[in-house]
Amino acid sequence: MKPWLAEQSAIALRAKESPGARLPAFRGLILRRNLKIHGHSLSMMNLFRPTLLAVMALAAAALSSCDTGSLSGSSLAAYNAYDRPAKLPKNPSKVRVKVSIQNQMAYVMEGNEALLVMPVGVGKSGSPTPVGNFRIFNKKHQQRANTHGFAHKGDDIRQTYLAKKPAGYAFKGTPMPYWCEFKPAYGFHSGWMKPYPCTHGCLRMHHNVSPKFFKLVSNGTPVSIARTQPEDSTLGKDIPRPPDSTPLPDYHPSFYLGDGAFKQHKAPSFE
Repeated sequence: MKPWLAEQSAIALRAKESPGARLPAFRGLILRRNLKIHGHSLSMMNLFRPTLLAVMALAAAALSSCDTGSLSGSSLAAYNAYDRPAKLPKNPSKVRVKVSIQNQMAYVMEGNEALLVMPVGVGKSGSPTPVGNFRIFNKKHQQRANTHGFAHKGDDIRQTYLAKKPAGYAFKGTPMPYWCEFKPAYGFHSGWMKPYPCTHGCLRMHHNVSPKFFKLVSNGTPVSIARTQPEDSTLGKDIPRPPDSTPLPDYHPSFYLGDGAFKQHKAPSFE
């Protein structure tokens, strides 16, 4: 579940996207460069070549100072174990969300009480998360992107855009679990987390925390996004963040064609 598509030509692509059609929250170890699609880069290398995949995984392990063990072992287990505590509101209509771009943190509040404090992935400098006051207006557990995803024909699976789908191939959009849209084409959703701005404008959540956020907010919940928030120096100080997902292995593309991306989340629990 990591971004396979490289840097976005944000303005051009955004004009073509419909709600929910953000860049993928998923990455592959192989799709990196060479083929340009609407300002993004996709590799022409064979995604399914086992030897190449093994070499890439070993290289990532060797180069990453964040990795503390086997790519499929301790580091992945540590990532999957990450979670944040949450409380249910006394009055759901009083819930509001505040997001700090600088602290990469979201605060789900009821009055002055924090119901959930969670790290979020925010937009890169070339594709920033919008700031301002919004309201959540579209919640969908099993959201898929409308413009980008996977073209497939038998065992041949290619990540691409719908407009570039090869003739004779079926198409399925990129999974974007626990989608909570606050501005057309911008929303909170599950995705691999990194310790630096890494998205194309959406707010990315860890897969164990996103079901809690989804439960706490409703259509109409206010969302305030600013460079900083007053809670940064109190509630948001020293909050543990998930391990960097950059060196971790991705799932096989067939995982994203099915319902796997929507079923890997832990059931939400509340204090």
